[in-house]
Amino acid sequence: MKVKDILQTKGLKVWSVKDTEIIQNAVKILVEQKIGALLVIDDKNEIVGIITERDIMGALHKYGEKLPKTVVSKVMTEKVIIGTPEDELEYIMNVMTYNRVRHIPVMEDKHLYGMISIGDVVKAQLHDSQAQIKYLKDYMQGS
Repeated sequence: MKVKDILQTKGLKVWSVKDTEIIQNAVKILVEQKIGALLVIDDKNEIVGIITERDIMGALHKYGEKLPKTVVSKVMTEKVIIGTPEDELEYIMNVMTYNRVRHIPVMEDKHLYGMISIGDVVKAQLHDSQAQIKYLKDYMQGS
């Protein structure tokens, strides 16, 4: 299974926030959309980072009460690990595990294609495993 297979089911919508926005607004989007990460874009709509729940928790420790009014660029992760639609799920799982990330934007020819999370990967693997089990049971029962 490939990343593009997950995105065909999940959809291609990716939520983002400007690097100049305050954390309070980023948290509002995360909560309202029930997601764990936002891509961070600059004035030119170019990706300059990613902000996750983990980033926000670390910043809470660093900034304390000042965090809600702190700008996203001070909290975001600048190193964004990118995937492609053609990446195999096993490869993406290894990338996520090795780099300790739970969200990977998917790019194709320098254009944003979508974003997947570890939850999306696990869900796809579970679905694939269930289909294989059903196939093997049917085979063994002669169906």
